[in-house]
Amino acid sequence: MTTPDSPLETFLADCQKRIQTALEHHLPSADTHPARLHQAMRYTTLGGGKRVRPLLVYAAGIAVGAPPARLDIPACAVEFIHAYSLVHDDLPAMDDDDLRRGRPTCHRAFDEATAILAGDALQTQAFYVLAHARELDVAANTRLRMLETLALASGSRGMAGGQAIDLAAVGQTLDIAQLEDMHIHKTGALIRASVLLGALCADTLDEARLKHLDHYAKCIGLAFQIQDDILDVIGDTATLGKTAGADTVRDKPTYPALLGLDGARQRAAELLAASHAALAGFGPEADPLRGLADYIVKRES
Repeated sequence: MTTPDSPLETFLADCQKRIQTALEHHLPSADTHPARLHQAMRYTTLGGGKRVRPLLVYAAGIAVGAPPARLDIPACAVEFIHAYSLVHDDLPAMDDDDLRRGRPTCHRAFDEATAILAGDALQTQAFYVLAHARELDVAANTRLRMLETLALASGSRGMAGGQAIDLAAVGQTLDIAQLEDMHIHKTGALIRASVLLGALCADTLDEARLKHLDHYAKCIGLAFQIQDDILDVIGDTATLGKTAGADTVRDKPTYPALLGLDGARQRAAELLAASHAALAGFGPEADPLRGLADYIVKRES
């Protein structure tokens, strides 16, 4: 995938370190009252992960020349939303998982009620930092557009709606259009929001370039889910950090189930090519976005 000293590997390492520091700063401390809730929030958010969504914020911001310090807040916001979604997805009423990022899920490490509240609090923390943080030195109308973008991507017409479709689809046979509609909402919406939030940090915004970035994000959002589905079939629990084969056990509709492994890989390759094509009008400033697209499709966990 990448060599240890490649530009992409350096970008990943630098941004992952940066977002970890920012997340620690913008979460309530573990001893702040009510301490157990804040401990659960920190356990969930700071306990590893690839940080793909914050990475996309940084990469999109770099592509449009946004000041790096301005990108930390939207990067935190999307990761708080993602962390909350994982806590809730893992609950017994949803996917009923015991393992996440190689550790017990939040409701196993704490308890179910605390996990629900931690997810709720992480969601509101995302909007608090996006609305309040002084580090995000953008015009008021731009900040409002960011809030609108994240809210739409997170709610019933985005991620939460996709999860509802996913739960209703258990045991059902979906066609490719229905499957992609589900994942455009469940996985793709927050990935698209991540790219858009990074782009909105630019000093001046070119709406035509924003449309190309959005198309890029739509393609990699679907490609990310296809690779997740493939890894659920061919991966192992130790490498994935979550229970392998869980989708098959739950009889959930997936790309390999519908298209076969070869067909799923081919669809991911098509989306990867389309994501690169969407960036054709950008120069080397978009190389982190190109590298992330390759990473998403070729990752092993």
